[in-house]
Amino acid sequence: MKLKLIISNLWCFAVVISLLWLTGCSTTVTQNVHLKYGNPSNANASENNYLIVKPEYALSYNCETGIANWVSWQLDRTWLGSTERSDYFVPNVELPADCYVVRPSDYIGTGYDRGHLVPSGDRTHSRLENESTFIMTNIIPQSPSNNREVWRELEEYSRELALQGKELYLVAGGEGIAKKIANSQVVVPEYIWKVILVLDDPTSEITAENAKTIAVWMPNSEEVIDTDWQDYIVSVDQVEKNTGYDFFAALPKRVERKIEKNIGVGG
Repeated sequence: MKLKLIISNLWCFAVVISLLWLTGCSTTVTQNVHLKYGNPSNANASENNYLIVKPEYALSYNCETGIANWVSWQLDRTWLGSTERSDYFVPNVELPADCYVVRPSDYIGTGYDRGHLVPSGDRTHSRLENESTFIMTNIIPQSPSNNREVWRELEEYSRELALQGKELYLVAGGEGIAKKIANSQVVVPEYIWKVILVLDDPTSEITAENAKTIAVWMPNSEEVIDTDWQDYIVSVDQVEKNTGYDFFAALPKRVERKIEKNIGVGG
């Protein structure tokens, strides 16, 4: 009996540790590869700008909207492998006490996909890394045509760049209020945006010649059907103006000013 109790307790302990690892712990530590070039909103311990740092990405969560303000992550070929998609969505239990914990079932029957900010496809090196992208704090309500078509195509393009040996730093989020779901606990953003810093040669000093940016601002609606993600290209400066965030602030200022005004694919 004593041996059975010990085994049972060890099993429970292992389950708890695994859950905590998967959902992540909130922290104010900013020395993280995913925040290497800045914390766009100076996220901290505020409930509506709540910093969560994980091995796979970092994010600012908003308890009022029920979605992330933004998620930031590094992407290079070391994050990519052959791990299959988990598809196991889980709530994040490591949120402030007064924060509603969004459940996977909150999206059922709403007409919106559970859309990833950090794509599952960007974390295929290991099972645990892939599972981390299915935590609900990395998920937003996304229109099916946006999620499955134009947004997915931009995700695939980003991975192509990584497989070419480039290093990418990405930040994505939503803006505005189209409607609310889950008894008004979760905002459906009117727009979805992404900004990408592309480093052609990660081993070299960053210059305006070897660092490029891509930025998109697209409607979170079915109107994007049969369009191309490049139809929604804007400048990083424009996304900053629309959101109030400061992207890639840790870059040398001369480089930041030059590359953030460009509009184009890696322009």
